[in-house]
Amino acid sequence: KNFPSHKLAKVAKSQFPRYASSGELNKYSKNITKNKAQGAAQAMLYATGLKAEDMDKPQVGIASVWYEGNPCNMHLLELATKVKEGMKEAGLIGYRFNTIGVSDGISMGTTGMRYSLQSRDLIADSIETVMSAQWYDANIALPGCDKNMPGCVMAMARHNRPSIMIYGGTIRPGQSKCGQGVLDVVSAFQSYGSYMAGKITEEERCDIVRHACPGPGACGGMYTANTMASAIEALGMSLPYSSSTPAEDPAKLDECRKAGEAIRNLLEKDIKPRDIMTRKAFENAMVIVTVLGGSTNAVLHLIAIARALNIDLTLDDFQKVSDTTPLLADLKPRQGT
Repeated sequence: KNFPSHKLAKVAKSQFPRYASSGELNKYSKNITKNKAQGAAQAMLYATGLKAEDMDKPQVGIASVWYEGNPCNMHLLELATKVKEGMKEAGLIGYRFNTIGVSDGISMGTTGMRYSLQSRDLIADSIETVMSAQWYDANIALPGCDKNMPGCVMAMARHNRPSIMIYGGTIRPGQSKCGQGVLDVVSAFQSYGSYMAGKITEEERCDIVRHACPGPGACGGMYTANTMASAIEALGMSLPYSSSTPAEDPAKLDECRKAGEAIRNLLEKDIKPRDIMTRKAFENAMVIVTVLGGSTNAVLHLIAIARALNIDLTLDDFQKVSDTTPLLADLKPRQGT
């Protein structure tokens, strides 16, 4: 969290020194921007605000899983705007687009949860669709809730164009007004059982529910969202400290803006997701999930990402890592209340 945000892109540059520049950064978008037979496509791009000199610039698809009805995702539109600013600073064209999301916290315990896992694949399908149909040269994705992260990265594995995932960040802890202490979303889940058991009053239950989630950000524990954000950073698909920078920390906005320089570096060196997400990278991800005591849903999602890359990853691989890797701590990400 305390790592200087202006150095993030420099770190990204130093990670892959062996790659030489390809010299052609718009190798996908040029199919519509430089082809004389694509005049109608070019006319539509001019309508979006492009100028003649912009037709030579690489185009970056900024995929946001923004929607208002979930704290994990409610702030992603603002983050996507910062990413777009960073694209302009880096001499790139950033185009924002949206995909769907499902809140596990809201749908859990109802028939709505039947749609949760399939939302992961819908996210992957929709990002792959837009990236391919629009001929974008690179992809930055901004997920927030549980199934968002693997969905975004599965799409990156499929289209295999230079990509970065920017995690929306974790929520601040809540604070009880009735002496219940620091709260999170699980406090709200557990409040019903405590009330039914006579351990808390109705007033205390309502206080917990009202104050457990104080603003934007993903559920404040090593649940699926923070687990997958950590695993994907270990995979190499996020900038350093993306998973541990809270949603409301000013450093998160800096990360978004600096992503432009980092994605340009990936374009210049032609570093693609399949160059980064190797078998060794998945071993790193499995280790980080184990040492942090992360969600077991990571098994489901990492196997799905590996399958999109044609990498053989099984439950037995997770067991081998678990057998040799200690649990270091039971952690909860947090930011000052």
